Amino acid sequence: MRVLVTGAAGFIGSALALRLLARGDEVIGVDNHNNYYSQTLKEDRLQRHVDHPGYTHQRLDLADRDSAAHLFKVYRPDRVVHLAAQAGVRYSLENPAAYIDSNLVGFGNVLEGCRQYKVDHLVYASSSSVYGANVKLPFSVHDNVDHPLSLYAATKKANELMAHSYSHLYDLPSTGLRFFTVYGPWDRPDMALQKFATSIMRGEVIKVFNNGNHLRDFTFIDDIVEGVICALDNIAAPNIRWAEGNPDSGTSFAPWRVYNIGNSQPVKLLDYVAQLENALGTKANIELLPLQAGDLLDTWANIDDLVSDFNYRPNTPIKRGVEKFVEWFKSYYKI
Repeated sequence: MRVLVTGAAGFIGSALALRLLARGDEVIGVDNHNNYYSQTLKEDRLQRHVDHPGYTHQRLDLADRDSAAHLFKVYRPDRVVHLAAQAGVRYSLENPAAYIDSNLVGFGNVLEGCRQYKVDHLVYASSSSVYGANVKLPFSVHDNVDHPLSLYAATKKANELMAHSYSHLYDLPSTGLRFFTVYGPWDRPDMALQKFATSIMRGEVIKVFNNGNHLRDFTFIDDIVEGVICALDNIAAPNIRWAEGNPDSGTSFAPWRVYNIGNSQPVKLLDYVAQLENALGTKANIELLPLQAGDLLDTWANIDDLVSDFNYRPNTPIKRGVEKFVEWFKSYYKI
């Protein structure tokens, strides 16, 4: 297939591009290479696949309507995996405009491209943050999610609604994937694991919010990519049992689905830090702080639908995943 992957210089996008190329797909990668975090890291990720004969890279901003339209016109992908977004819950408190532009306007332009050029299937990144004020665990796609705690979360919920309208109006099959705390080699420097590792190795204090009592469903990057592949290869179809009188939030009468992708084995944040300390061979200097605005108390993915529909099985235990991250971290930063 010819697959358009947006955010292809990003943490998940680059790993997905490698996986698609390895199995013989043609990949059109798109990224705007913004300066939210190290552009050098993005370029280094890209170097892993940019010279592959099946790969083409485009540097453009999908929030630019003309550029996005031209992209679809020229390349006419069979399927699209939309991962490009302004990431980060906490940054959305500081710079909301970046989230409006990238996550709403950019996604709208992707939907239009898919409609105009009759893409077979759109798979896009949602987030566990959409569960917001929900407290029933594990989080299920069949539960209502109408109380986001950050603008980032609100944009991801909006993406699911926007996709549904296109699935209904234009028969565009779409699948949203709610990622749960992705970690692993080549991750972002603003994410907890790399932030903690950097501070520990420098002897600096690491700030742990909610006094370390968060539960997080940490999911290794390889398991995330495998879930994306499962979704991409299985085009979303209508739920023939969907009932107007008792609407199911995770499916639809339209060709639209939403899935959780998580490890489904939540870990206490302080235990996560302990795994990192063991892998680094260095103790952390921890400052415990209250819950921060926009943060969910706990996350835990119910992945029953992904298991039953695609036989998806995340298989990377947290200890091994953190060890793989540390191997990369020490190698990449020459520690």
